[in-house]
Amino acid sequence: MSLDPAIAARLKRTADGLVPAIVQQYDTGEVLMLAWMDDEALHRTLTTGRATYWSRSRGSYWVKGDTSGHVQHVRSAALDCDGDTILLKVDQVGAACHTGDRTCFDADELTVAPA
Repeated sequence: MSLDPAIAARLKRTADGLVPAIVQQYDTGEVLMLAWMDDEALHRTLTTGRATYWSRSRGSYWVKGDTSGHVQHVRSAALDCDGDTILLKVDQVGAACHTGDRTCFDADELTVAPA
């Protein structure tokens, strides 16, 4: 099986066939991480309910939590209006970031001047 052709037709991919996926905690709205998906990763995610990504550094698929135990149970998935970004709302078990932090956005908050 493969990704539904109607969904595949809506995706706008990078030159290397990937689409960014923003991952958010389903009940709090907390932004957990950004990862990359291709058609197969999105298909696997939609059919298994487990977040599956394409690792650009490893050149392979990875199911979030298979090695760390920090599983992402997907509650919903959506495409943005342009079809160039995926939003996954998940129930995160443990840390989302490979560093062990709850989110990938915990460590380096930047200072913003008042508007």
